[in-house]
Amino acid sequence: MKLFEQYRGLRRELYILFIGRMMTNMGSMIWPMFTLILSKKLGMSAGTIASYMLIFSIVALPMNLIGGRLADKYSKKNIIVVCDIISIASYIYCSLVEINFRAIVVFAAASLFQTIEWPSYDALVADFTVGADRERAYSLSYLGANLGLVLSPSIGGLLFNEHLNLAFLINGISIALSTFLIAFFIRDTHRETDESAAGIYEKDIESGASSLKYILSHRVIWIYILASMFANTVYEMWNYLMPLDMGIVHGDRGAVLYGTMTSLNCIEVVLFTALMTRLFRKVRDTGKMVLGETLILSGFVFFMFFTKNIFFCYLSIFVFTLGEILNTLASSPFLTRRIPASHRGRIMSVMGVSVSMGGALLRNLVGSVYDKSGSRIAWALVLALGLGEIMMIFIMRKHDREEYKELYAEVTKESDL
Repeated sequence: MKLFEQYRGLRRELYILFIGRMMTNMGSMIWPMFTLILSKKLGMSAGTIASYMLIFSIVALPMNLIGGRLADKYSKKNIIVVCDIISIASYIYCSLVEINFRAIVVFAAASLFQTIEWPSYDALVADFTVGADRERAYSLSYLGANLGLVLSPSIGGLLFNEHLNLAFLINGISIALSTFLIAFFIRDTHRETDESAAGIYEKDIESGASSLKYILSHRVIWIYILASMFANTVYEMWNYLMPLDMGIVHGDRGAVLYGTMTSLNCIEVVLFTALMTRLFRKVRDTGKMVLGETLILSGFVFFMFFTKNIFFCYLSIFVFTLGEILNTLASSPFLTRRIPASHRGRIMSVMGVSVSMGGALLRNLVGSVYDKSGSRIAWALVLALGLGEIMMIFIMRKHDREEYKELYAEVTKESDL
């Protein structure tokens, strides 16, 4: 229980967001199975799936930018509620019709509206905290999301073959419950102001200032975005190459096995997030990023060489998840401490677009290599991308010390990692 005491003292609204994310993800059975739906239900190849994901990313580009601008201009809470209502209607529609290409298009449309709301969601967590509390706040949000995901992927795997429509219905109901909580229980949306020396980097700038110009004028920010593009591509392979390999190697059992692997991921996040938040609280964000990516790549190596062995498949997810936790604890706090609060939504949306587009192009490349040269070569390309990201983090850390000196003003030997 002492581990969870570290979450005490945060704003009431953060606990509501925690419960809301947990409820939403209790019904998140579709995205973990999306690759299998396209491959098994609609008969698409790996390259075709990657191409459709690229198209989706292109369509999502203006949605993400619009979401960021709306988040900085209007009520973030209202943006979330309106987008959720549209998503709920779309999921219920998908539950009532045959699972075909049209239903997938409607599902993709619902996902676009969730894309619009994510800059508001992330910015709200930052708005409700000062820099010193931000890691705890994002850790709590991440914990809530995964508490909801503990059973849903396994249930989704069981529903996949015969009752996929029911998974869409459950997804819609769970989002409806989350939306009700946010709409009626989050009333105070004022932004916290960090008055410490390090808070100087979060001070508002002129509202009309270009977010893109701000990013390009701060070397650390654009290197971080580039590194995140590589990191996101590597991370998404557990929702792309892993299920493809599981389906090929284990046949009809692949969906169920992959569903239980996803549940293991969520259970581990629930069990280890609080512990790792506490154990690594004195390790700098860049240190967490390097260690996290190293663990993710190690997990993929286990899977790459031992796909036929179920024990090693689960072991690969265990190691991968430790890396995922560390990366999550580092990523949002790192960025939000270095950008003006007045532009959080816009800068986060530009980052989201850049990461999604770059990741989609790289994923398309991986899918093409998978189709032409096989699984091993595709995984080797993924590992090379991960190593490239680690090199960029080391470069970024050097410039970070020069550009954001106040964040390093109180460094100790123990924390300077």
